[in-house]
Amino acid sequence: MPLATRIRTPLIHLFFWLFTVASLLPFLLVFMVSITDESSILQHGYALIPSKLNFAAYQFLFNDFGQIARSYGVTILVTSIGTVVSVLITALFAYPLSRRDLPMRRTLSFLLFFTMLFSGGMVPWYITYVTMIGLKNTLLAMVIPNLLLSAFNVLLMRSFFANTIPESVIESGTIDGASELTVFLRLVIPLSAPIMATIGLFNLLAYWNDWYNCMLFVDTPGLMNIQYLMTKTLNNVQFLIMKADTSSQAGELIAQMPTETVRMALAIIGIAPLLVAYPFFQKYYISGITSGAVKG
Repeated sequence: MPLATRIRTPLIHLFFWLFTVASLLPFLLVFMVSITDESSILQHGYALIPSKLNFAAYQFLFNDFGQIARSYGVTILVTSIGTVVSVLITALFAYPLSRRDLPMRRTLSFLLFFTMLFSGGMVPWYITYVTMIGLKNTLLAMVIPNLLLSAFNVLLMRSFFANTIPESVIESGTIDGASELTVFLRLVIPLSAPIMATIGLFNLLAYWNDWYNCMLFVDTPGLMNIQYLMTKTLNNVQFLIMKADTSSQAGELIAQMPTETVRMALAIIGIAPLLVAYPFFQKYYISGITSGAVKG
């Protein structure tokens, strides 16, 4: 092995190890601050090594454990159903667009691209779901609005189908008497695991982090997802801080309440499941993004 290669390889490994550590440091800092005593933060600021440990932020958040558990359950259910169905709908739209023999293929592609530039607006969108469909205070209100096709995801999946799935595979299935649906389910889908996992990850992040639809459509506490519950909790804490000057008794009460640590604890509660799920998608993620980018 040449000397230059022996020197370069360890340096590249060192660079990526340092990059990995630098990427993990913010998450570690957030966690450490969440278990730091509030008074210590006010005196010394944020630190990777807490001068005094205190789990008051998590005790404050989990004071109503039943609500936290329900909200997590709602988020997991909505994310699971929404991710699977949205990936299926995206694939069902992208696959026909990848076929050169599809009638009006260019027209459909233009209509899809048109949605990336223009939308109907917030008021018609809200009226459609609340008045016409009747999704107010239902779990479907957090599933269906995000099911509407993302044009970027469809175009990405279409490129994968067109440039990665061999035409001979589809032709062989057709010659053997398979229908279009059979070819799609038995041949195309098994060969498309990278792009399916990639689009699935995009949709999973969108559903998990969605609090806006919950705020618009849900008033029942039992149907609130974890993201909206955390947003509402943080807003309540900030409201109490703003009103702390109204009385000395309220000021003393707010002074004892963890504020900075609560913000960090909310971030940990919200992102921890995603950190667990991401490694399962990682091996497909890069290949799913790049496989259909360049024609062979």
